[in-house]
Amino acid sequence: MSESDNSTEKSPLDHLANLAWAAGDRLRLGVLRVLARDAFGVLELCQLFDIKQPSMSHHLKILSEAGLVVHRREGTNLYYRRAPAPSALVAELFCALDATTTDTLTSQRLEAVQATRAEASRRFFAQFGNEYREHQDLIARLSDYGPRVVERTAAHASDAIVLEIGPGGGELLPEFASIAKEVIALDVSAEMLTQAKARARQQQVSNIRFVHGDTASALVLNLPPANAIVMNMVLHHIAKPADIFHHVAALLAPGGRFLLTELCEHSQGEKAREVCGDVWPGFHPDTLTAWAADAGLVPSHEEYQAQRNGFRLQLREFTQPVSATTVNPIALT
Repeated sequence: MSESDNSTEKSPLDHLANLAWAAGDRLRLGVLRVLARDAFGVLELCQLFDIKQPSMSHHLKILSEAGLVVHRREGTNLYYRRAPAPSALVAELFCALDATTTDTLTSQRLEAVQATRAEASRRFFAQFGNEYREHQDLIARLSDYGPRVVERTAAHASDAIVLEIGPGGGELLPEFASIAKEVIALDVSAEMLTQAKARARQQQVSNIRFVHGDTASALVLNLPPANAIVMNMVLHHIAKPADIFHHVAALLAPGGRFLLTELCEHSQGEKAREVCGDVWPGFHPDTLTAWAADAGLVPSHEEYQAQRNGFRLQLREFTQPVSATTVNPIALT
């Protein structure tokens, strides 16, 4: 190998220099902090930090070259998230960042971005609620995963309390009602709850309690601890998905299970957003595991299903440790 070839290879010192350069800027550190739990598009990051797109793209390039962020493409847009720590040094950097407090102005801008996402999802369900199942089946059919979800729920919550987050039209609620002592149907969409109630009346099911709200509002409603919490194809509609795991942990009884059906991360984000109002293009399994661990939940089972349209489903279960201490729900809101 020639001397010129050697000169093109990056030495450990080169990598360390890139890392030091990338981490030696206040704005870039701020970007790394907000990318810890969520992915954001370039324009969203521009809004968060009040800078022009060319400048933000320059900072993101530096972070990418240092291996600190990764991105995915949706059409013409790039969405960035923090990369897994490739070394103990980077892990220590991320840990130190996560221990810092986000300033008030950035927190307010972050809430505004997430509120915009949530509002887009609410508008979709208000407009297309009646046709939602038809739209959703274009991505992943309930008939493909529903029976397995019911089977797994029956194994953990027979004659107990089942909470379903986002039951949609209530297709699975009668199934849960046949195996549980009580079923709680929690949905932020009044339109979808109306459909679910009508289905329950039609099938003469009486042990279902319908609650209008999200998981954050459920924390202060004095609901009984659930032995099983089910969430099917809902997480990718949530503006702040990592928070759901903390809410679920507060709503679960000790030893209870969180049964989550969700899309794996995919490259058809624009299609999914148009068809089903998705906020997120699925999630990498490791991301869900990390969010669960942060909330004190332990992975206990996982399955995967390939769909004919190129999407892939993950059926995950997370357990609330029997020794889990009581959480103050109000502190999580």
